[in-house]
Amino acid sequence: MKNIINWKLFFVLLAACIVGSICVIPYQFTLTSAEVEVSILIVILSAVVNGIILFAIAVFLGLLLSKQIGLENGGFRAPVLEGILNKENKAKEFKDLLLPSIGLGVFAGVLIILFSLPFNDMIPELQLLHVKVEPWKGFLASFYGGIAEEVLLRLFLVSLLVWITSKIKKNKNASPSVFGIWLSIILAAIVFGLGHLPVTAQILPLNGLIIFRAVLLNGIGGIIFGWLFWRKGLESAMIAHFSADIVLHVITPIVISIF
Repeated sequence: MKNIINWKLFFVLLAACIVGSICVIPYQFTLTSAEVEVSILIVILSAVVNGIILFAIAVFLGLLLSKQIGLENGGFRAPVLEGILNKENKAKEFKDLLLPSIGLGVFAGVLIILFSLPFNDMIPELQLLHVKVEPWKGFLASFYGGIAEEVLLRLFLVSLLVWITSKIKKNKNASPSVFGIWLSIILAAIVFGLGHLPVTAQILPLNGLIIFRAVLLNGIGGIIFGWLFWRKGLESAMIAHFSADIVLHVITPIVISIF
């Protein structure tokens, strides 16, 4: 029972998710124009309490499932963090995945911006979403995307879906099939897009086109991050997601404010 998962990694990821949940609070308040009538301390405590419950479950099940389906190349695991916690030198491995992960993250951010442009003319109500958010809030929110969302969507959900599909169809060597892996990545990407709708619904009424836009734009990132989780591991997906969010929530607002 003691070795059912890597408990050191569990607590590291759980703590990181809680920090990410706190970091996103200023961004969320600005985006929804929320008038906070309670102490910021109460809001933070609420985020911590809710985060502990939600992320403890997600991290535990994610690590448990990913351990069962983990690939030799580090896919569906967190190879760099695992090595560091085991006092191994992972500097080369981290260096090898850093730039490609950043590059794919920036690529995802640019793709999302380009694919979002046609919707501005098709959906005039989207102007309501263009709330001015200070870059520092976007920077803090990027930690939530890069850490917490990757734990929920990739470590937990993709691992769960791959585990389920592997029970239905697997390769001769008992490893998950490529079809099952891609299906899991795409389904998680769709859930990733749908997960952004509650915040959108607080700003403007939802319709079919807005829902399609959310799934398409967030799905672009979800598929790229899911592929990295499969091929390189959780750290690579986290770095890419963080980089994409920096493009979307920090660099883009600065550029818009200049021009």
